[in-house]
Parts: sequence; structure tokens; C-alpha cells
Amino acid sequence: MSETRIHAEAAEERGLVRFGRFLRDNPVIPLIFFLILLIVAHFYVVMPLRTGRTGVLSAFWVNNLIKFAIPLAMLAACQVLTMLTAGIDLSAGIVATIAAFVCATLAPLIGVPGAVAVAMLCGLAVGLLNGFGVGVVRVHPLIMTLGTGLIATGCLQVYQRFVISTGTLVPDFLVWLGTGRTAGLPNGLFLFVPFALFVLWLMRFTGFGRLLFALGSNENAAKLSGVKSWQVFLALYALSGLIASLAGLLYLGMIRTPSLQLANPLLLPSVAAAVIGGTSIFGGRGSFAGAIVGALILRVIDTMLTLLQMPEGARIALFGLIILLVTALYVRITGSR
Repeated sequence: MSETRIHAEAAEERGLVRFGRFLRDNPVIPLIFFLILLIVAHFYVVMPLRTGRTGVLSAFWVNNLIKFAIPLAMLAACQVLTMLTAGIDLSAGIVATIAAFVCATLAPLIGVPGAVAVAMLCGLAVGLLNGFGVGVVRVHPLIMTLGTGLIATGCLQVYQRFVISTGTLVPDFLVWLGTGRTAGLPNGLFLFVPFALFVLWLMRFTGFGRLLFALGSNENAAKLSGVKSWQVFLALYALSGLIASLAGLLYLGMIRTPSLQLANPLLLPSVAAAVIGGTSIFGGRGSFAGAIVGALILRVIDTMLTLLQMPEGARIALFGLIILLVTALYVRITGSR
């Protein structure tokens, strides 16, 4: 009888290990359950506490959730791609802000196409600088991107002094993308869906994507295999700068008011979305699909805290606590770091 029980317990343990490995290899599955649980809690726990009645899931609510999650998910793509190599991009928020501010201030002067091009070039320049520092000079990505972010912030403040009297113009097509709807869906999906498919394709089916995983898993082994890591880092951070610029332009269309702090508050949530989505900060493992669901999770949490009308300090503290709890629960279930 005891042997039978031992065998049964061993089989159960093996089953749990296999289940945890399956969830670790498919991080979107537990994240979707977390998302559904949060949505249920929002409508059946938080809303009754606040309004005295149960909420109703509507297409309008879902559309708003998706609309505000899109720029966050795009910035999370910067973190996912850089974290694959055990890096990070702490300049993504300010790059998005610069792109938005430059586009809005240059549009009245040189026209919309030229302003958009200059905005994207700004992101590319910061990205190339990051890639040079990380790949050639070998500065740690956290220090490099933090430093370039601070430099870019100072440059933006100097630039703002020269264009303070020129006025601003938010391009109509960005407003259409950021605030409009087609067939009941946010127009931002016309940009985000091709973008997400591109990132997923890049990570899964290209040699560049495999190099990112290889460098994050074991950079020395990748170098011994003939990989020129500095070239990969240069291309990676340049791509991250372009993605951040694109996210900033979309966010400009949503907010319709350029500022020197426009997308900065999205930086840490973008890192959180990537980590919640199953991307390891130690490199070698990441999922953009998981980061997308992570962005949705964070937006639901933010909606819940807004409905509860918490003071800003308490909201920030509780927001961080929930992020830690969700991440810890995910790690516990999947057995991954």
C-alpha cells in the first residue's frame, strides 16, 4: 500500500512538473487566466464596492482597454527584444516623448511627412548610440540606456526653448489612429496588428531573432560560433529606438497634446508588462505575445485603481504590489525565474 502511494505521489509530482513546464513554454495561457480573473474582479467586486451595482462588460469598455494598451505593448516590445540579450532599454519612454514632441512642433514648420521622418530619425539616433555603447564600448545596457535617456531629456528641454513660440500641430492621421474607431474597433489596431505580427515573426522565424536568443543564453558561446555581437546589439537597439518613436507618435495621436513628459510614465509599466509576460531579465527567454497580455493586465489594474479613486501615492504603491504578486504567482505556477 505504501509503495502504491509512493508511486502515485511520484506520478502526481511528475505531472505537476510537466504542467509547470507546459505553462512556462506557453506563458500566454496562465496570463489569459489572470486577465480574465482581473476583469471579473473589476466588474463583480470593484464596481459594486464603488457604485453599488454590478458592471456590464461592453464593447466600449473593451475598445478603450485595447486602445490604451497598444502604446504600452509597443514599448514593451522594446523591453522584450532587449531583454532577450539580458539587456534593457530605459531610454524607450523618453525616445517616445521626443518623437511625439518633435513631430508636433516641426509639423507646422516643415510639414507632416518631414516632421514624422525627423521624429523617427531621432529615435534611430538614440538607438544607434545605445547599440554602440552596449555592443562596442561594452557598457552595461542598464547604465547605457539610462545615460542616453538623461542626455536625450536634456536635449529635449533645450530644443523646446527654440520652438516654444512656433506652435504645435498633431497630424490628422495620428489623431485618426489614436482616437478613431472603424467597425467598432480602435483604429490603432491597423498599426498594431501588423507591428505585432512583425515582432513575432522576427523573434521566431528569422536569423536575427535566433541570434538574440543565443546572445542572451550564452554570449561567449555565440561569439565562439562566429556571431559578431556588436553588430547584433547595434541593430537591436536601433530597432528599439524606431519602435519607441512609433509608439510615441501613436500616443501623441491619442493624447493630442505634446509635452515634455508625454510617454515617460509608460516606461516602467512597459518593463513590467515584459516581465509579467514571461520575458526573463537574465536573457534567453521571452514572449511578445505574453507582453501584449501583460499590457492588458496592467491596463485593467490601472482602470480598477482609477475607479476606486485612490490617492496617487497609494495607487502607485498598490500598482507595484499587484505587479509583484502577479509576477510571483506566475513564477510559482510555471517554475521559471
